[in-house]
Amino acid sequence: MTRDAFLAWADVQRERYEFDGFQPVAMTGGTRDHSQICQNIYAALRSRLRGTSCVPLGPDAGVATSGDAVRYPDALVTCTRGKGTDRLVRGVVAVFEVTSPPSAKVDRIDKVLEYANVPTVLRYVILDHAGIGITVHARATGDAAWRDTALRADDVLAMPDIGAAIPVAEFYEGTDLTDR
Repeated sequence: MTRDAFLAWADVQRERYEFDGFQPVAMTGGTRDHSQICQNIYAALRSRLRGTSCVPLGPDAGVATSGDAVRYPDALVTCTRGKGTDRLVRGVVAVFEVTSPPSAKVDRIDKVLEYANVPTVLRYVILDHAGIGITVHARATGDAAWRDTALRADDVLAMPDIGAAIPVAEFYEGTDLTDR
C-alpha cells in the first residue's frame, strides 16, 4: 500500500489508523489520564504560541515520516501555514506522543527513527503514561543526530526553536499521576 492509497482508504474507515509504511495499524483508545495529558499539552502550547506563526495541532493532523509512513501524534507544532483541508502537516518542528501500554515500544523506538528522518522535526517529546517523566529527543536545525534528555516533575521542557518553556508538572496537572 502506498501513502496515497492509505490516506484514501483511511478516509472511509470508522476506526483510526496510522500507516507504518507497509500496512494500516489500528490506533487504540486511551485512558482518562492520557486524554488529560493531551489536553494539557494543547493548553500549554496554545498559550505560549499565541501571537506567533507557530500553531499546535493534533491528534488528527498527520505527519509523513520515513518511506510512506504516516503518523498521527498526540500533538505537534508547525510554523508553516497550510490549507485547512491538508491531511498531512508540513513543516512540523515538534512532535508529542503520550505513551500507552500498547504503543510504548513503537513510540520509543520506531517513531524515534521515523521522526529523525523528517528534517524539520527538531524535537520529539515522549511523555510517560505511568508516571511523571518525559524523554526528549532534540537536534539543531540541519543536524541529523538527536540529543536525548530525560526530564522529571521538577524540570522544565525548554523548546528554544519555538520560543517556549513548559514545566514538566504542567503536562500532568489533573491526572492521578500527580498523587504518586
